[in-house]
Amino acid sequence: MTQRALTLFISLAILSCIEASAQTVDEIIKKNIDAHGGIQKVKAIKSVKVTGKVLPTNLGQEIPIVIQQKRKNFVRIDATFQGKSQISAYDGQTGWKIDPFQGSSEPERVAGEELKELEEQSDMDGSLVDYKEKGHTVELVGKEDLEGTPVYKLKLTLKNGDVRNIYIDAANYLELKTTAKRQTSGGEIEIENYLGNYKPVNGILMAHSIENKVRGQVVSQITFDKVEMDIPIDDSVFKMPAKPEDKPKAPDKPKDKPPSGF
Repeated sequence: MTQRALTLFISLAILSCIEASAQTVDEIIKKNIDAHGGIQKVKAIKSVKVTGKVLPTNLGQEIPIVIQQKRKNFVRIDATFQGKSQISAYDGQTGWKIDPFQGSSEPERVAGEELKELEEQSDMDGSLVDYKEKGHTVELVGKEDLEGTPVYKLKLTLKNGDVRNIYIDAANYLELKTTAKRQTSGGEIEIENYLGNYKPVNGILMAHSIENKVRGQVVSQITFDKVEMDIPIDDSVFKMPAKPEDKPKAPDKPKDKPPSGF
């Protein structure tokens, strides 16, 4: 590398650092929330129901999904495939699922990674809103190039220790990509989520498509066909149903007494 090229490289690196540090984490987060519609509109949402579909690349067949959220910290996800329904839900305290594809049609509690994921999904506002009050931390890693688009990279460390990387468009301050690591039977993998097709719903700008990648390969595509806000959703939707053996049994009927004289 020539001296001139080296000098140019160092200058660009310094300039990049200056540009990234020119805005603080909280300023970027505020602009991100404003880009979605503003903190007042975001916090005013009481419930959300999303209807869409998932197209896993290994199946080649769309799977209808319904996602329901409600304050405070309620979430339920229903997916239908081959006439069977898979349910994952969290009611603010208990995480549960019904997964006929794992040989069980009865509700069962979830724990570990599954529970942590449901707890995270139950946050209607998203982890960046009031992140300090929630016990999370956010670090501005720097300014990068994401497939030709300048982005701010934020490192979000959740209260439970899990780390998410969030890439925010430096021009419009909307999320373009997030990454998360997941434990699988084959070891730890990193999932990349590419967000796009932003559309306004009741004054809130929401992504209507998500492309999921693992090791650079697309594993699924999610599209949202309909987003409804502030519709009535009963709390019971999120509660874990009782198993048949847990349901109270009806008292035995008293035997008929024989007529007097017998």
